[in-house]
Amino acid sequence: MAAGLDPAQGLSGPRRGARRRFGGALWRRPWLKGLSLLGPPSVAFIAVYIAALAALFVSSFWSVNAFTGVTVHTWSLNNFRELWHGATYHTVALRTISIAAAVTVTDAIIAFPFAYFMARLAGPRTRALLFVLVLLPLWASYLARVYAWRLILDHDGILNWSLQKVGLPAANIAYTNTAVWIVFSYIWLPFMILPVYAALERIPHSYIEASRDLGAKGGRTLRSVIIPLALPGVVAGSIFTFSLTLGDYITPILVGGSSSQFIGNVVYDTVNQSSNLPFAAAYATVPLAVMGAYLLIARRLGAFEAL
Repeated sequence: MAAGLDPAQGLSGPRRGARRRFGGALWRRPWLKGLSLLGPPSVAFIAVYIAALAALFVSSFWSVNAFTGVTVHTWSLNNFRELWHGATYHTVALRTISIAAAVTVTDAIIAFPFAYFMARLAGPRTRALLFVLVLLPLWASYLARVYAWRLILDHDGILNWSLQKVGLPAANIAYTNTAVWIVFSYIWLPFMILPVYAALERIPHSYIEASRDLGAKGGRTLRSVIIPLALPGVVAGSIFTFSLTLGDYITPILVGGSSSQFIGNVVYDTVNQSSNLPFAAAYATVPLAVMGAYLLIARRLGAFEAL
């Protein structure tokens, strides 16, 4: 080894030069920097999520041999024809979509005044307390919250007991679509409040002052200024409430009973009882198609900018 040559310097020099060249390439080509950041997670996303959806869609065109129970890898539209002509599947799909829409509207009506108070009127301490109250149910188990509502809505539960104590008739809404709607509205309410709060907080106070200076009263300011600017947040929250309700199958079983089956319940029963995975895959494409159309509408309303 030559005198005065430091081995560490000899090794670090090429590495330092390569690092500088790589940094210079990233600086000259911003797209390369973005590719290096998004490349690995994009590959993982495509390999896991997109590939699973593609496998689901492909298997929906297969069928099951009625005698052997073996999946036949022959392409056909029989599963979709059965869905199209099956009145029971239409009823289940309509029930799922209508309850998901009702939950979304209910949460929006409840969340808007609550989020407005948090964003525009509450002080720092009150706002922090309200945030804790909104997020507190999320700290508990999903099943614990559902069973708690089951205890409230049961025939001998807290609701009927309280009504009878004050001389009113029992509500008897356990194991009905109404019970499913109430429980879903409670469970997904925080997912509506937070996007609406974020949208309301971003509204400049000068807009509200300008509306007042022009002679608009509170109701006119709410209709013409606040609601249009907060609408993307409402639509962003509706993405969560609508999609989470659309894909759920636990709550309908626990609080709705057999008369409140959702698409997820039919898919689950088809796989576990009939072992007909291709038909279950075909029926599972229905909520995917509904959510795809819903996301296109939400994108046009600016919901993605409020997320």
